[in-house]
Amino acid sequence: MTICCASTLGLGVASGGCGSSTGYLCPWDEDQGPKGTPCEVLDPPDAGGAGGCGGGDGGGDDCAAEDDTDVAVVPDFGGLMPAAEVCAGQCVPKEPLGWSEPALLWIGSPDAVPSCPAIAPIIGYEGYADFAAPAPHQCPACACDPPEATCEVPVEWKAFASFPCGGPEAPATSFAAPEGWDGTCTSASAVEAGRMCDGARCVQALAIQAPRVVSAGCAPKVAEAPENPDEPTPAGSFALVARACTGNASPPCADPGMTCTPAPPTGDAAPPEGFLTCIHHEGEQDCPATYPDRHVFHAGVEDTRGCAPCGCAQPVGATCSVLASAFSDEGCSQLVASQVITSDAPDCGTVASGTALGSKSVSVVSLDPGRCEPVGGEPVGSIAPTAAATFCCRRTSAVPA
Repeated sequence: MTICCASTLGLGVASGGCGSSTGYLCPWDEDQGPKGTPCEVLDPPDAGGAGGCGGGDGGGDDCAAEDDTDVAVVPDFGGLMPAAEVCAGQCVPKEPLGWSEPALLWIGSPDAVPSCPAIAPIIGYEGYADFAAPAPHQCPACACDPPEATCEVPVEWKAFASFPCGGPEAPATSFAAPEGWDGTCTSASAVEAGRMCDGARCVQALAIQAPRVVSAGCAPKVAEAPENPDEPTPAGSFALVARACTGNASPPCADPGMTCTPAPPTGDAAPPEGFLTCIHHEGEQDCPATYPDRHVFHAGVEDTRGCAPCGCAQPVGATCSVLASAFSDEGCSQLVASQVITSDAPDCGTVASGTALGSKSVSVVSLDPGRCEPVGGEPVGSIAPTAAATFCCRRTSAVPA
């Protein structure tokens, strides 16, 4: 009697001269015989005995033997599954719908990641946990150049037939300058001497519009750059690495509610230590009761950090003042009235009743363009782990996760 293995590749049933027991075709090794699973081989491949498989009288055609195989008869073990079809690893509860099949999971320091063990040599997943964010992103300090500004001289001048200017019943006579006037002497809108308005002399007071600061705004600039601006920005780090290892297809477990997976190494006999049996699902998930030990890992980080661009608010605090003069002649030589007017308010002053207003001129006395408050320069965006994955394991991990 020779002992051989029961190969799942050659599962069959013997008939005729091979006996009534269930037969299995077993790979045959000329030197060592068939592989060692308890089954009875009737004859080796080159045997020619009577009544047996592969030779003799009345037996050869009744047996369906493959090349390099022989027929093995399994004794009656009361329905026991052949050993080659029994899970050689560990039988664990099947994964719930949507979860991956169980795999071996290692969790630890990035400096100590082991290779996958021989029983599960395929790397199925690598991820990270315990993210330590870097120091805040350094941004430059923003500032603004002074505004580009001009002082717009007043073009609206009015003579009133009473004082103060603008009474409800006082007629007004225009003494306006041309649009876009630059303040040089002009005789536009001249009022002759003694002109009457509703029975009163038209010229008794003179109102002049306030000048206006016209600003083109401020140009932003960097007042202070971060130290070592050419150095790479720290991206943070993960304290833990996870590596999931899988094996090839395994035979089924006897219990249909269980699945076969490589047994995790334990003790000193099978390093590396620290592997757990876990199932996997994309995203952050709750763990089923059969795999209660939850670990969440990420594929990496998404870094959207940056600095808001520097800018400037609208100018504030701008002022200017002008010297406005009125003359009785058309050549700005016979002065009637002269007054410094600021951009804060218009001016109204008395003049000799009935005086001619023949010409006028304006010159800028002072200009303060104001200032702009800088905006921007603050850190924007964030850095955070991405692509979460949940591993649920059979027992509580001895390492943090």
